[in-house]
Amino acid sequence: MKLEIACFNLDSALIAQENGADRVELCAGIDIGGVTPNFETVKQARENLSIDLYVMIRPRGGNFVYSDEEFQQMQKNILAVKELEVNGFVFGILDENNKIDIERNSELVNLAKPLPCTFHRAFDEVENPFEALEQIIDCGFKTILTSGQAQNVTEGMNRLTELVSKANDRIAIMPGGGLRSTNIEQIQQNTKAVFYHSSAITDGSETANPNEIQALKAKLK
Repeated sequence: MKLEIACFNLDSALIAQENGADRVELCAGIDIGGVTPNFETVKQARENLSIDLYVMIRPRGGNFVYSDEEFQQMQKNILAVKELEVNGFVFGILDENNKIDIERNSELVNLAKPLPCTFHRAFDEVENPFEALEQIIDCGFKTILTSGQAQNVTEGMNRLTELVSKANDRIAIMPGGGLRSTNIEQIQQNTKAVFYHSSAITDGSETANPNEIQALKAKLK
């Protein structure tokens, strides 16, 4: 069982590594749900981390329907960040109907190769999650980060369990959204997922709590 920590600054990334996280998802803009971090932060994280480092590619907060200009920015960011020797990317694009934008997502996945990509919580906005699951697999993603289309993983637990079952090891379903040491055992027992995602922030700040990371990791059996 593995743990990814969403980190909004370099301190969090270092805390994540020091306290047993398996992977860091680096982003900026905690108040808008995460956007692409600046390249200097990515560079410093890469220089200081030996664990896997995934980087969010998202040009702005708000919805996940992007203009041509925003899409081009995402392409440029993937190519630039790839040069920094990260281990993977996190992004997701929807069309005007809140369905998976197959063409654009496939293009970014191909651009990222050979690095793996996670489809982020844009997934939680689609109307038909099981259709979207198949489309995301077809696009070439390796992981879907989702709360089970609910406010948090506890409320979305039944949907998460269904998704893990339907995915059938073709793609990793990674529960995230309100995941804490207080509920991770219940989520794991029910969903049987193998990768879990948390910010491990417990005090309203932007920095992960080392004790919470240790507690999350300890409960993953």
